[in-house]
Amino acid sequence: MKRSQIRQAQERTAHILDLSGIVLTEDEIRHIEVAGFGLQQLDVQGLELVTYVNTDRYCAKELVLFPRQTCPEHLHPPVGNDPGKMETFRCRSGSVWLYVEGEAPGVIKAEIPVGSEAYFTVFHEIELLPGEQYTIEPGIKHWFQAGDQGAVVSEFSSTSRDEFDIFTDPRIERMPRIEEDE
Repeated sequence: MKRSQIRQAQERTAHILDLSGIVLTEDEIRHIEVAGFGLQQLDVQGLELVTYVNTDRYCAKELVLFPRQTCPEHLHPPVGNDPGKMETFRCRSGSVWLYVEGEAPGVIKAEIPVGSEAYFTVFHEIELLPGEQYTIEPGIKHWFQAGDQGAVVSEFSSTSRDEFDIFTDPRIERMPRIEEDE
């Protein structure tokens, strides 16, 4: 992604958080992570994150999803003696459909990104509205998509080691590559 695209996404994310009543410092705004996953379609498959704390014991983040934006299917594997990240998602604004392993409904509410259908394999649907939360155990495949208004989700978890996440889609690059604007 180009640096200018990242800046635009950071500004948009800060605005969405502000509208949700979540105040960020200027330093936090400058460090909003924009995860485009190397797919060059941020508004379709991407995620914006603010990490407040990430220690060897726990982690707290805000996840922002633009309208209908999808975080692709992945899992958090064991790392050393750690069983993998356990995370609780709490919806703050908007709505989000979370998909995990388990029985699927007849028709899901999310729209699987075109061209990536083969990489979405779990369809047990949990809809989270403001004030609702769900905990994902370590090693469970999951993916999520915001509703038509987008979503802000607080994540409370054990240590986050994003670089070890395993994505179903082999094209995904979890750690961003930033290109300078010409």
